Amino acid sequence: MTAQPVPTLYDWAGGIDRIRELFKAFYTRVPADPILGPVFAHMPADHFETVAHFVSEVLGGPKLYSGESLRGHSTMVGEHLNRHLTQEQRRRWVSLLLETADDLKLPDDPEFRSALVGYLEWGSRLAVLNSTATENPVDPSAAMPRWGWGEVKGPYTPD
Repeated sequence: MTAQPVPTLYDWAGGIDRIRELFKAFYTRVPADPILGPVFAHMPADHFETVAHFVSEVLGGPKLYSGESLRGHSTMVGEHLNRHLTQEQRRRWVSLLLETADDLKLPDDPEFRSALVGYLEWGSRLAVLNSTATENPVDPSAAMPRWGWGEVKGPYTPD
């Protein structure tokens, strides 16, 4: 008997359609949120699509983000420079996104949610850290991070 390959987090979540649905629903809620509304007040209406493409790729999906216009991890980091995000905003972003995932009935098994929360915590903390910088610390040629079932597979290495 041949062992079945382990699905990516992207596949487990339901692929691009479910991830796009998650971020579209999430960003629909953001304007009314007193903590996040001001942060995203000037985001374009299709912002959810960009984030869905980025997160899909990080979770093991196709190159929907880095395959477009030579974007990569440094591009996303660059979007957060000089925004001075707070821990309160970061925590609310994560909690509202997870509430949205629950409402949409994304997989809620402990293994998937643990991996998802791990990525959201890692990524949102990087966003806050980089939001105080004025220069992008990520080399434009750096590979996209790839998140798996409990470990990161990518360019990030702590100093």
